[in-house]
Amino acid sequence: MNLSTRYLGLNLAHPLVASASPLTKTYEGIMKLAQAGPSAIVMHSLFEEQLNEASNELDHYMSYGTESFGEALTYFPEIDSFDVGPELYLEHISKAKNNTDIPIIGSLNGSSQGGWINFAKMIEEAGADALELNLYHIPTDPMVDSSDVEAMYLDTVRDVVDSIMIPVSVKLGPFFSSIPNICMKMSKLGVKGFVLFNRFYQPDIDIEHLEVAPNLTLSTSDDLRLPLRWVAILFGRIKADFAISSGVHNANDVLKGMMAGANITMMTAELLKYGVERIDSIKQEMELWMEEHEYKSIQQMIGSMSQHRVEDPATFERANYMKILNSIKQDPTGKLIW
Repeated sequence: MNLSTRYLGLNLAHPLVASASPLTKTYEGIMKLAQAGPSAIVMHSLFEEQLNEASNELDHYMSYGTESFGEALTYFPEIDSFDVGPELYLEHISKAKNNTDIPIIGSLNGSSQGGWINFAKMIEEAGADALELNLYHIPTDPMVDSSDVEAMYLDTVRDVVDSIMIPVSVKLGPFFSSIPNICMKMSKLGVKGFVLFNRFYQPDIDIEHLEVAPNLTLSTSDDLRLPLRWVAILFGRIKADFAISSGVHNANDVLKGMMAGANITMMTAELLKYGVERIDSIKQEMELWMEEHEYKSIQQMIGSMSQHRVEDPATFERANYMKILNSIKQDPTGKLIW
């Protein structure tokens, strides 16, 4: 079976990519992951805050006034809580490139046009094969409208794309009024791929200790449905590659992603829970399924279940929405069935 695919102009042996995770925070972790056989590795995200030369000033304004409410201090991490600094990050990329044969993709997480634009050049110089921009901005000012937010995203993307030669992908959240439109605009700026979607981790509140408690919930295969839907809509309409990064846990998830139109699928939670060895077993499961269903290559199935040939995808979506709601019924005892 030919499992090869292409993403961001890179020839990959198969569509299983290890996405940004704690596994890549050490050089030893990167090498262990590389030996498990992913077709590429996305480095963990380097945060804009780590690159801000005025980090003390940033810390001051983030915590200003919070001494009046002790619980408010827990909203923000201390600046020194980031355990991998910019210099070590670059060193990890350089060493990984010198000791592995698979592509290494850098990752930057931010929301403004600050000094991290310059750091994109440093990631390129360190040897990264591509760069993933993890754009994470939560607008809280009611005076800022959606066009302002999108303009900020586009300005940042334009500056990064214009500053480096390696391909750039953008990892987006699902909270845009028009995902196809923002993707089209970014594609025209030179973005080569989109990673769908950024998972927003929502904090909880500890009512006993009056603290904001970080709450990490790993994905399940159910989380695949949202990116699967949008990749199927965007495939063939936006000139870019697509990666699915939420809910990929088994061979079926990978195959569904390919059929929707993704070039690759990214995996983190499955590797954290069950070990990096899962990569090889998932590849074997994919090959078995392809043999049973007479598929000779991954390329044969990419986009085969997308909406590219549907004349009006919006009508298609509403029809499915109505079908799902109408499938829910009650039996004589009042129990819901579908």
